[in-house]
Amino acid sequence: MRCTLDGLETPLPGPDPARRPLGVLLAARGALDPVAPPPGPWPERAVAARARLDDRDVLVLVVHAPISQRAHRVKVLALEAVHAWLAERPEQRVVLLGDLNTPRREHADGSVMTFAAERDGTLRPERGERHDEAERGVTEQGLRALGFVDAFRAVHGWEVKERSWTYPNGGGYRLDHVLVRGARTIRAAAYAHELRQAGLSDHSPLAVDVAF
Repeated sequence: MRCTLDGLETPLPGPDPARRPLGVLLAARGALDPVAPPPGPWPERAVAARARLDDRDVLVLVVHAPISQRAHRVKVLALEAVHAWLAERPEQRVVLLGDLNTPRREHADGSVMTFAAERDGTLRPERGERHDEAERGVTEQGLRALGFVDAFRAVHGWEVKERSWTYPNGGGYRLDHVLVRGARTIRAAAYAHELRQAGLSDHSPLAVDVAF
């Protein structure tokens, strides 16, 4: 696989089970109609399908973004592909969900700070504006113009502090999200921290009740 980075054609390594052991799964009680997902650099990290919810077709995209430290700018390429894919979809009812590995910080006005930035908000030279925009492009701030809302924030507002991944000594980030377009109402959204605390995952799963 080859991808263009800043005008240069750069080879990307193939799957390595020792370094790329993760994938994503989309499951439903009813039938799923597979859809070609965004053409990201790590294809095992995205899956899409149409599902039948509330007697309506809903397009669902599941994504697990690479972390920022991975080589070849795979996080940037993956998230740029997700945003472009969503921008081109004509469907009225769309759900984006998964471990998006962003943002670093959320603000009460609905804006975010990405992992392209230092703690003081200045951009890291080795990451820069492109990395910043790629991460921002899969948050509500970057998808609001396309009609998406962050399900958790729609229920709890932007001032509530929450984390879905934490350091052993405290602190952490809200990295796992459900963003929705075309919902009639979002009735509930909550993280099941007890599953992470029990060691079943290093992330807290997010449960959302959405009506279309």
